[in-house]
Amino acid sequence: MKLDRMDGMKRTHYCGTLTKENIGDTVVVCGWVQRQRDLGSLIFIDLRDRSGIIQLAFDDNTDKAIFEKAFTVRSEFVLMASGKVRMRSSINPDLPTGEIEIEVDCLKILGASLTPPFDITPDTKAGEELRLKYRYLDLRRSNLQNNIMMRHKIAKVTRDYFDENGFLEIETPTLIKSTPEGARDYLVPSRVHKGSFFALPQSPQMYKQLLMLSGFDRYMQIARCYRDEDLRADRQPEFTQIDLEMSFVDREDIFGIAEGYVKRLFSEVLNVDIKTPLPRMTYNDAMNNYGSDKPDTRFDMKIKDISDIVENCEFAVFANTIKSGGTVRAINAKGAAGVYTRKEIDKLTEDAKGIGAKGLAFIRWVEDEPSCSFSKFMTKDEMAAIYKRLEAEKGDVILIVADKKSLALPVLGALRLTVAKKLNMIPADKFNFVWITEFPFFEYNEETGKYDAMHHPFTAPLDECIEFLDTDPEKVYANAYDLVLNGVELSSGSLRITDPELQAHMFSALGLSDEEAEQKFGFLTGAFKYGAPPHGGMGIGLDRICMIMTGSESLRDVLAFPKIANSSELMSGAPAGVDETQLNELAIKIQLPSKDE
Repeated sequence: MKLDRMDGMKRTHYCGTLTKENIGDTVVVCGWVQRQRDLGSLIFIDLRDRSGIIQLAFDDNTDKAIFEKAFTVRSEFVLMASGKVRMRSSINPDLPTGEIEIEVDCLKILGASLTPPFDITPDTKAGEELRLKYRYLDLRRSNLQNNIMMRHKIAKVTRDYFDENGFLEIETPTLIKSTPEGARDYLVPSRVHKGSFFALPQSPQMYKQLLMLSGFDRYMQIARCYRDEDLRADRQPEFTQIDLEMSFVDREDIFGIAEGYVKRLFSEVLNVDIKTPLPRMTYNDAMNNYGSDKPDTRFDMKIKDISDIVENCEFAVFANTIKSGGTVRAINAKGAAGVYTRKEIDKLTEDAKGIGAKGLAFIRWVEDEPSCSFSKFMTKDEMAAIYKRLEAEKGDVILIVADKKSLALPVLGALRLTVAKKLNMIPADKFNFVWITEFPFFEYNEETGKYDAMHHPFTAPLDECIEFLDTDPEKVYANAYDLVLNGVELSSGSLRITDPELQAHMFSALGLSDEEAEQKFGFLTGAFKYGAPPHGGMGIGLDRICMIMTGSESLRDVLAFPKIANSSELMSGAPAGVDETQLNELAIKIQLPSKDE
């Protein structure tokens, strides 16, 4: 019986690597059964591994025992097969290996399979919740495997590039001291120091600055980071960032390294040439033109200010908004009138209200004369000026928001993206990078009536703004920068404060007492007193780069074992309760909130 001949055999080729050059070769392949087709005197099995699919053929020339074994095979069985590579009688142009097959002379079933709960195919119809419950099966799908393999390649290119540019990869601790960094920390109780907690790092920020003070000059790390916050399509509670820091540099040096990295990365992984230097845009220009500090510049539809046109009009909504210090802004959706009916515009109005707007005014130009929700309150000259400012013509739809600037701009920014997706205006194969610079240092909090920091407390202000720290916070801008790709924030970084006096001044401006600053950051600020080099850096989101480069809709498609919206992992059931003994060792008692709470 020939089946025993396979004992001791080893795989010679991956399924998807076989070509016509292998015709006549005897090969051994291993993998999972994609499907089995029984045609009576013929049996075909599509065998799949991470490289692709190859067809196994069994016919009248096949040993009877092997043929009968092939008859018992079902989807997701694990097989080892050997035989000669030959031309297929019926070519499949959809497969890279579609011109060849293996004439099997030995077959071994390495593992049988239950019927899978869903089809293991790229276009499976199974819901995401079911697929995440059986993630080990979901990961067998070729599209997810390709994503994970591209992620590996991205990480390899990353390490190679930074190594070649003099960076040292240095690991920083995972169990650290909890410090305020904007999001909630994940806390880890200490068994030895009962009542005390470690935190999982939201970023290696303070450690990488300490490495600069230690003289390592150029640091990088593919670092795991953790934030206990609500999830969305481009955020997970645990994420990976390409973390880097450099000494004796200015902003241009950091930009040069980052631009060289993305150019190298896209060239090697996607064979796409990214033109450098990358374009730059100030924060204020990004907000005024796109309503977002992470603008998607792959399409136009910029926001226009029409406040000067309507400030004295008879339409009270516009006029009163401007009198109370607000603004009136608009976007023109070119050619949208055929898609955006009055009913569709009503849906947009509800969307706008859902993110804080009081309403949405519009102009829909279908007939010779535009249809306008407020035209009876406007003069012909005022309407003509709006059309001219928005470059409107027949077929367009103009959307207008009147409110305080801090609300009108982001509302129109969100509507801009909604409309562009609806109109298929966003090119999928385009990669638009842009640096966002000159971020405000402080953000006014209307609830408290105070200014809050927009960045971590070690971010340096621009030199020319330091004089306004105590007198005019709105004039203070940070020496900070974001790198944005296709409307996604890829990275955030800054030059750091190294002057102890300025750092103390900054803590004070942020409302931290000397005692609080010492308690939370004393180990770092103390290090500054022993000779701190000028330094700066950034963290680049590896997960987000992978999501964009693979063309995925969600971060979950580029992570092996992702979390869902409530931060749980369906496959393993994490998080879960723990044994009472473990809690006692940690001196922890669980007190769950009541139903009312």
